Amino acid sequence: MLLDHVAIAATDLAAGAAAVEAALGVPLLPGGQHLRYGTHNRLLGLGEGLYLEVIATDPGLTPEGPRWFGLDRFAGPPRPANWICAVPDLDAALAAAPASAGRARELSRGDLRWRIAVPDDGSLPWDGAFPTLIEWPAGITPPGQSLPDSGVRLTGWEVHHPEAGAIAARLPVIGKVSFHPGPARFVARFDTPRGPVAL
Repeated sequence: MLLDHVAIAATDLAAGAAAVEAALGVPLLPGGQHLRYGTHNRLLGLGEGLYLEVIATDPGLTPEGPRWFGLDRFAGPPRPANWICAVPDLDAALAAAPASAGRARELSRGDLRWRIAVPDDGSLPWDGAFPTLIEWPAGITPPGQSLPDSGVRLTGWEVHHPEAGAIAARLPVIGKVSFHPGPARFVARFDTPRGPVAL
């Protein structure tokens, strides 16, 4: 299991992207739409096979059911909201994961194809403290490897949750990820051309 990307949720994509660009000092790149879930995104390559995604509800799309990443219930300013880990075999990973991790879904956008675990109600397992699991099929280059390097680096992803210890015990050690007891939230730390930044 490897950290694949981190997600900043927003109620409006343009506003969310602008907030992240202002904080990190670099422009985000166009992403695309997720027709099944009624969302759209913008992306930023972080080097080391990682990327950042700003994601929001797309008002021009009607989802097939509940939106993923808990976006039907998201409110407030743009903020870190989810982390996504790549696994070589999603079915095997889900067999060992808590039931709240969701079910495997087959998705595509343009030339990209992937399998991802999404709960039926679109919620995030353990308030997002347990990662969303993703499998990139053979022959597909994930965005973390294809996006241009922005010069920004993720230096830490802090998972704060009342059950942080129990969640950490269900997972292998994942580089850059640390767990902390307390109210549910995330802190994303970056090295940027402007110096260290925390979101």
